[in-house]
This record gives sequence, C-alpha cells and structure tokens, in this order.
Amino acid sequence: MNAHNFRRQVALLVGAVLALTISTAIAQPRFGNPSPTAGSETSQRANESADQAVYRPVEYVNASKKGPALIVIPGEIKSSNATFLQKFTSNNIADFAEVELSAANFQVLERSNLGPVLKEFELAYNLGDPQQARKFLGMGKLKSTKYVVKFDILKTEQVAAAQQGFDGRALGNIAGALGAFSGSLGGARAGAVGQVAVGSVHTGESTGVWIIGMRYKIINAETTEQLAQGYTEEKMEVGAKSTSVLGVSQSQQGGVSLDTMVQRLVQKSVWEIDSKYK
Repeated sequence: MNAHNFRRQVALLVGAVLALTISTAIAQPRFGNPSPTAGSETSQRANESADQAVYRPVEYVNASKKGPALIVIPGEIKSSNATFLQKFTSNNIADFAEVELSAANFQVLERSNLGPVLKEFELAYNLGDPQQARKFLGMGKLKSTKYVVKFDILKTEQVAAAQQGFDGRALGNIAGALGAFSGSLGGARAGAVGQVAVGSVHTGESTGVWIIGMRYKIINAETTEQLAQGYTEEKMEVGAKSTSVLGVSQSQQGGVSLDTMVQRLVQKSVWEIDSKYK
C-alpha cells in the first residue's frame, strides 16, 4: 500500500468516527449529569426520606360528580410560631386548596379574576356583609359563584422533643489511664489505642413532634352566611441521627416537611367537603 492510499484510508476512518460521534450526540440528548453519589447508601437513605415528602394525590369519592362554582379566599394563620410564619402565608394555603378542590372536580374560580378588588372581596365575606358581597357577584364569571371557602391554621406547636447521645471521650480517657497504670510498655500502648478508639465514638439522636391544626369554612356566596365548617389535625415528626467512629461519620435527617403537612391537611379538608357538601 502506497503512502497516498494509506492517508486516504485513515482520513475515511476518522470521518466515519466523527460522523458516528455526532449522530450519537444528536440521538441521545443530555439531561444533566447524575449525582456523583447516585446508587450509594447515602443516596438511598436520602431518597427514602425525600419519598415521604413527595406529593400524593387523593382519590376523592365524588370526583366524578361536578361540583358547584366556588372561590377560595386566603384564611387566617392564628399561630405565633416564627418558623411556620416564615414559610407560609395565607395565600400559600389558598393555592394548595385551589389545586385540591380542582382535583375533586369543583369549579374553582381563580382569585386573579377579582384583580385589585380581592381585598375588598375578602373583607365582605370575613365581615359577613351581604350587600357588599352581592356587588362582586355581578362581575363576569363570579355570577355563578355558589360558595366561598377559606382555610385557617389554628394551631402550630411543637408538643414533644427528645434527644440522646453518647460521647466516648470519658471512657477513652479511662482506658488510657488504666493502660498507663499497668506499668508495662504493652499495657501503655494498648491503653493509648483504646483511648483513641473509644474516644472517637460519638452518636447523637434527636426527635421533635409537631401538631398542626386546620379549619375550613364554607360560606354562602350570596348571603355571606356560614354553611359548614370542619377541623382536622396532623402530627408531624422530624428527626436527625448521627454516628462517628474513628473518623468515619454517618448522619441522616428527615421527616415530613411543613409544606407537605399543610398540603395533606388541605387534602383531608377537601376530602370532607367533597364527601359531605358537594
């Protein structure tokens, strides 16, 4: 084979490899790099904790039946808990409620239809002012509104907390002292090893339990009279655990988040509304 033919075959081979590489890149789009710990033990534990907070749809018993037109107004949060108030506003809860009531096949009219008069609309129903409320019911899509629904948070409190742990430094110091007291070189060395090994053991575990309570109210859109109400509570547990031995550490924390807990309370309330008042 002469030099010209050899260079020609090399060029063809390089071209084929480049074409295959380009076609593969086009055929297999990239969606981001996987986590470097994917499939590991820490990944499995983290995903098990995260699975508890994943949204779980509810099968509402009367979802096949179309519900009346309603609008959700932001309720009240009667809690002084700083952690809860930092994460939530009454609008957040109303958003969750709109999602779940729509899933239950109620005709949910968006609050955005009220535009700048939303505050006045809320005030009319919170004060029970039928004359003011009727002014709004003549506005466009609001004419068909039958119910006004609101969800209030009445309780958010940490009712219990417990923690326990072990620190091996004290026992390690005792092991070292016993080794030194033995008077032999081997005993001193063994004591030193024991002091390091036992002293490196640290474990900790803590658990907190919260109770969150929610009330819903169903209001007649025309008369502003309260037609029904209900109350439900949920218990939320949050925990953390850590272990460290000879420089090898392991920790895990998890539990249902406040967001998930509030959404589940909304789901329980909507399930009751769907079951009793559709």
